[in-house]
Amino acid sequence: MANTKSAKKRIRQNAKRRERNRQYRSAARTYIKKTRNLIEEGKLDEAEASMQQAVSTLDKAARKGIIHKNNASRRKSRIMTALAKARAEAKS
Repeated sequence: MANTKSAKKRIRQNAKRRERNRQYRSAARTYIKKTRNLIEEGKLDEAEASMQQAVSTLDKAARKGIIHKNNASRRKSRIMTALAKARAEAKS
């Protein structure tokens, strides 16, 4: 357990930051999951809107250092690829 005043303050700061980071990470996961479900259901227009929210949230999380920028980029790429694939299958 922390003994010094500065260590106790650091614990309080870390708890606040962890909670804030969790909110961004959770929101990103939620939008990605929502987008994937809409793609599976064939609701591509709704999936497009949901994907934009997911991309925005991932970019924000990467900008704030909550997730690595390459991690955000990889996740965005995967949902965009899935949406493009679904659109191609819908056309044919």
